[in-house]
Amino acid sequence: MKFTKTIEVKNLFNKISYKYDFLNNLLSFGLHKLWKRKLVNLLEPINGEDWADLCCGTGDLAFLISKKVSPMGSITGIDSAGDILNIAKKKSELKKNKFIKWEIKDVLEINNYSKNFDGICMSYGLRNLNNVQEGIKKVFYLLKDKGRAGFLDFNHSTKNSLSDIFQKIYLRLIVVTISRIFNLSPEYAYIEKSISNFPKKNELLKIAKDAGFKKVEYRTLFWGQMGILILTK
Repeated sequence: MKFTKTIEVKNLFNKISYKYDFLNNLLSFGLHKLWKRKLVNLLEPINGEDWADLCCGTGDLAFLISKKVSPMGSITGIDSAGDILNIAKKKSELKKNKFIKWEIKDVLEINNYSKNFDGICMSYGLRNLNNVQEGIKKVFYLLKDKGRAGFLDFNHSTKNSLSDIFQKIYLRLIVVTISRIFNLSPEYAYIEKSISNFPKKNELLKIAKDAGFKKVEYRTLFWGQMGILILTK
């Protein structure tokens, strides 16, 4: 059964797919690439391991991890939005990368990979799931024993702090204004709403512990604007 939020998010990402990479680079000043490399470096994937990039979008993390786990390992990129996944596939063909398998599927509906992965990563996808708690439980289910997972996403800053004020100004005046040029302002206005509904640091750590993860860690980047959650089973 498809969840309402799942369908809404899938439609949103299909709509913005044609400008997704361009706007990611523009709106983050290219810094999203550095944050994703930081996530991968913390996870330390090695040759021969099997990994999954969930909510993979156009595949940035999948390509980074593929360099680490190949030629003996594998990487599976999974996303529910077909249009954005097609872009990842085309990029894969251009790079002649044969180590990545791409699948159209909602994260919460994955049932055929029990304890299959050494590692799982996700960038800016966890808060878009219909249920964050169920998403982290699903990741636990998909990981092998002693497997690790990492999530990169926006961080909640202390209310009315400089970081919090900056985030609101950035999202409302920069992100929405620029996206309006491409007739995508409603889609990018969604980011702030999704952050407000996303669990904070301590909530995420508790959810992960309750799911069964033995080691949980949370780091902030870019003056508290971004957060990285690292989990070990």
